[in-house]
Amino acid sequence: MPRQAKSAFTAFLDARRIGAGSLVEVARAASAALAASEAGEILIFDAAARLVEVDLRGSIAEVEASAARALAEINGEENRRGPGRPKLGVVAREVTLLPRHWSWLAEQPGGASVALRRLVEEASRDRQGRDRRRRAQEAAYRFLSAMAGNRPGFEEAARALFAGEKDKFEMLVANWPPDIADHARRLGEGTFERAK
Repeated sequence: MPRQAKSAFTAFLDARRIGAGSLVEVARAASAALAASEAGEILIFDAAARLVEVDLRGSIAEVEASAARALAEINGEENRRGPGRPKLGVVAREVTLLPRHWSWLAEQPGGASVALRRLVEEASRDRQGRDRRRRAQEAAYRFLSAMAGNRPGFEEAARALFAGEKDKFEMLVANWPPDIADHARRLGEGTFERAK
């Protein structure tokens, strides 16, 4: 999982955006909304629209500590090291292939590892635009499902998102609360830029 940028988090209180920025800043804003006795559900999203769990109870210092733990957990996967060449960022993992694949790899210059790295690099370059579009669609859909799943036009908006129909998508989300519509449009931008 890629490391989260400092300003990659957004908090909503029901349909209203109450904070955006680093996870600590967003957690502070969410805690302040709770302290102001604002009723409603608070959801915090990362840049990929995955929900982030932060304990908003307690003092500001406790909330900040909870946000720091959540961020460490988000970033923890990439920091785990196992066999490989950790100083070079190489991590050993298991790959399951058919015997004919192993035979072909063994015949390649540099051996299996070099050949696999080369194949992955080539494939990632070739698929870069499609992968970005897919990630944008997935993020926008996660957000839509969490924040607008019960709203009129949700299913049609989701279909328009995956079909790359920007005008239809924007028309449908325009009927939703402004903060939800704005965030949905922002998350979907990558989808529509590549759909042209």
